[in-house]
Amino acid sequence: MDDDTSIVIRPGTGDDLFMIAGVLVDTWRSTFRGLLADDFLDGMSREEQAVRHARRMGAPGVYYLVAADPSAGEIVGFVNFGPGRGKVPDDIHEIYALYVRAEYQGSGIGTALVRAAAQHSAGRCARSLFAWVLAGNPNRRFYEKLGASAVEMAGIGLGNRTYDQVAYLWEDITLLLQP
Repeated sequence: MDDDTSIVIRPGTGDDLFMIAGVLVDTWRSTFRGLLADDFLDGMSREEQAVRHARRMGAPGVYYLVAADPSAGEIVGFVNFGPGRGKVPDDIHEIYALYVRAEYQGSGIGTALVRAAAQHSAGRCARSLFAWVLAGNPNRRFYEKLGASAVEMAGIGLGNRTYDQVAYLWEDITLLLQP
């Protein structure tokens, strides 16, 4: 990524779905190759992910923010978030998905997306924010560097296998609102 590139964080729309799906599929393949089964990764499609995210985008209280590179005419990252799933108090929000294209990682886009999601969630009375992250994710330290604590482990089924995942929690969402 050029240092001169101006990335814009904005709400995601239905027009963005195919590019959002492309970011997700490409990022999963580049990040999780060797961790997840190849047939699972190779079987992922932009079309199926676009349909999946179209359903999610229409759900009450669910939000998308995208990182757009206007000079390239593409979305280079996104965050999808909203109320916590499961038996979670109403004032705890969840990041369901956070992905940034490999060539843009390390540039601050992921941090900007998390902070924007935190600001949006705090405006809806959330006091805490959490994200489930695959235990083998080589980028797990990103969450720790932003002040999240690992608070729980659970399994997640992907394809025909189960993988460990870790819940990272920002107990005080306001800490993400400070520069």
